[in-house]
Amino acid sequence: MTNEVEVMASSSQPTPKTRRITWVLAVLTLFCLLLSVPVSLRYARDNDGFYLLSSAFFEDIPKRLTGPGRFRFILQPLFALILGIRSGLADARAGLPPYLYTVIFHPDPHLRRQQMRSGFLAITNLVLMGILVDSICQWLILGISYPGAALAVGPVLIAAPYVIARALTNRLTRLAN
Repeated sequence: MTNEVEVMASSSQPTPKTRRITWVLAVLTLFCLLLSVPVSLRYARDNDGFYLLSSAFFEDIPKRLTGPGRFRFILQPLFALILGIRSGLADARAGLPPYLYTVIFHPDPHLRRQQMRSGFLAITNLVLMGILVDSICQWLILGISYPGAALAVGPVLIAAPYVIARALTNRLTRLAN
């Protein structure tokens, strides 16, 4: 099992181009979030609480589903599913146990850490794009951007479908063989 983990670790190293893209996305995302902080703090002061924890957040969800950014609710989970399926097939070929089981229950801490790292590397750029797109869509739809909402909505649209697709693909592939 350790050799399989080492092979998987060496094949999941990001290329220099991927690292540059990640840095550019991280800087753009951080810039958008930092631009949103003063408005978010003003909202918190004026309304005695943060937007993410307010009823306004839940009232604005229908606007998000019908506004200019509505396709991201389809595209982001779809890309996450594709990445999850690809990673799940690689896990099955390597003979690794299902992703979610490994991350939560597997007794080998090295394997657990390696699986978490490979999952993180697989979805980092997608999560950064999700946060960035959510922040921009908030500006387009609501006329204002709240960083807490962008940090909550973007990753949820990506992480949950990825983890589920990766685990189920591995399990189904191993059962089929």
